[in-house]
Amino acid sequence: MPDPVRILLVEDHAFTRDGLRATLGLEDDLKVVAEARSGEEALEVLALHPVDVAVVDIGLPGIDGIATAREIKGRWPTVRIVMLTAHDLREEVFASLASGADAYCLKSASPELLLLAIRAAAAGSAYLDPQVAHHVLGGVRLPEAQSPLTPRELDILKLIADGLPNKDIAERLNVSVSTVKLHVQDILVKLQAADRTQAAVKALRAGLF
Repeated sequence: MPDPVRILLVEDHAFTRDGLRATLGLEDDLKVVAEARSGEEALEVLALHPVDVAVVDIGLPGIDGIATAREIKGRWPTVRIVMLTAHDLREEVFASLASGADAYCLKSASPELLLLAIRAAAAGSAYLDPQVAHHVLGGVRLPEAQSPLTPRELDILKLIADGLPNKDIAERLNVSVSTVKLHVQDILVKLQAADRTQAAVKALRAGLF
C-alpha cells in the first residue's frame, strides 16, 4: 500500500480545523502531519515538515490564503494547494488560481467533495468546486488565434501572474508605468478579460506561458 498523502492544514479557526482533522483522519490514504493557524506559521511549518498537500483557508489573518499560496508555490513548488473558502466569489476564484492553487473548495461543501479535491490535487490534477466552476468555464474562451499576444505583452502578463504591480513591472522591463498600463489594456482586450487576474488565469489555462 502506498504511503498516505501528507497534509498540512492552514486554518485559523480551531473548530473548523478540528473538523477537517477529524474528516481526514477517517481516510487511510490521507494523513494530517502538520497544522498552522496563519500563513506565516504555515511557512515556518513547511520548512520543518515535508508535505504533499496544503489545505489553506483563503481568509487567514496576516497574509491571506492567496498570498500564502503564492509563497508556498514559490518556495516549495511540488506542494499542491487546496484553497478553502466560505464564499462563492468570482474574484476569489481567479485570484486563487493565479496564485497557484490547484484546487478550490467551498467550506459548505460535503466532506466527499473536499476529499475529492485533496486527492485530485495530490494526483497532479486540478479541481474546482461545482458551485464555482461556472466562473471559470464561463470565462476562459480565448480568441481563435493560437497566441493573440505579442512577446512583450506575454512578458508583462507573466509578471502580472507573479503578482507584480505596474510600477515593479515597469522597473523590471525598464519602461515607463504608462507604457505598462497601455500594454495591460491591450492584453485585457485581446484576452477578453475583465481584469489583470482573469487575464493571467486565461493565459495560464490556455498554455500561453
